[in-house]
Amino acid sequence: MKKLLLLIPAILFTLLLVAQTDTSGYYTSFDGAKIWYEVKGAGQPVLLVHGFIVNSSTWKKAALYSDLQKAGYKVITIDLRGNGLSDKPHEAASYANDAEAKDIMGLLTSLGINKYQVIGYSRGSIITARLLVLDKRIQKAVLGGMGTDFTNPEWPRRIMFYRALSGDSIPELKGVVEYVQKSGLDQKALALLQKEQPSTSKEALAKVQQPILVICGTEDSDNGSAAALAKLFPHATLAAVPGNHNNAASTPQFSEAILEFLKR
Repeated sequence: MKKLLLLIPAILFTLLLVAQTDTSGYYTSFDGAKIWYEVKGAGQPVLLVHGFIVNSSTWKKAALYSDLQKAGYKVITIDLRGNGLSDKPHEAASYANDAEAKDIMGLLTSLGINKYQVIGYSRGSIITARLLVLDKRIQKAVLGGMGTDFTNPEWPRRIMFYRALSGDSIPELKGVVEYVQKSGLDQKALALLQKEQPSTSKEALAKVQQPILVICGTEDSDNGSAAALAKLFPHATLAAVPGNHNNAASTPQFSEAILEFLKR
């Protein structure tokens, strides 16, 4: 009984430490922009980077979000500038020169994180590629829903989105613009995100030495060939899961493949 009583303070202290890892708030970035973030769970840090016309709350609808926490990881989500609860500047310069990657790196520094793993999906994979070039703290990375097309600085799809969101009539993107407007999203900020969206050259990706998982839905070819993207990295694995670009990241198979990769 005495031993049990002695254990209780230690157990309570451990529980308190775990609880203290759950935080949320605003990080003030290099140019004064306020960036919303959340930290859930304890353990090795894993950063989730969301895609376009969504925000960090999208991850919470996917199996991966809770599965990572159950597996003992500390999960960090962020609303990239121009999205969600973060600031949405209306000047192109606010999105240029790797502003989003700088936001992320600054946030992680402020959280005292020295090593982390990162998972991006769709446009989040484009930002993850920049982090791989700029931040040596990354141990492993996942690029989801992405092929090689983003390596082209003049990617026609990016330019088409920018034009449509800027007010040009682009019939094939009419539904996207209508969704943005009906959802009350900041169309100007989203246009500027496309205007200043970074690219990473194939030569730069070929220098990345960390283990990479390229994962894509079997019905997803929106952003080029995932198989071709995997071949660019010296140490990459390719995985295919059921679904298209809009739903592959929500599947249990997506989560299972990533967890298996992180545990290697």
